[in-house]
Amino acid sequence: MPTVSLSQSRAVPVPVDEAFDRVLAHPLPEIFRRRRLAIPPIKRVRDQQGEWGTVGQTRTIVLADGGTMLETLTSNDRPHSFGYTISAIRGPMKPLVASADGRWTFETAGTGTRITWAWELTPTPAGRVAMPAFATMWRGYARQALEEIEGILLR
Repeated sequence: MPTVSLSQSRAVPVPVDEAFDRVLAHPLPEIFRRRRLAIPPIKRVRDQQGEWGTVGQTRTIVLADGGTMLETLTSNDRPHSFGYTISAIRGPMKPLVASADGRWTFETAGTGTRITWAWELTPTPAGRVAMPAFATMWRGYARQALEEIEGILLR
């Protein structure tokens, strides 16, 4: 099944290494605290051992609608990028999404950093039809998350 590429970026006035370190370690429920149409906020993270940042680590993301996803950290190239996979999707998103490979990148932009969040999404056969609508919702969700990140980094 073909994948769907999604991404959203935002420039923030902080150095690359600071942006990378703070985003990687920040609690997901604070970054993803807002719903965007059918995409719910993250309620909590469970089963995480230690501080997030070691390749191979896993954790379960619990969504406000009761859905869950297993996140596995697949790369950590400080301060440039980190990547992860989303699998074992349960709940309302399961009929749409089989898996996703995510990546956060951090690039110098003027005196600050351009942060990009991207997903390479594998839809389910049934989810393929809904992907244009899901992609629109995801981009709005990502825009909200990047707004939250900017607020967190400027505190």
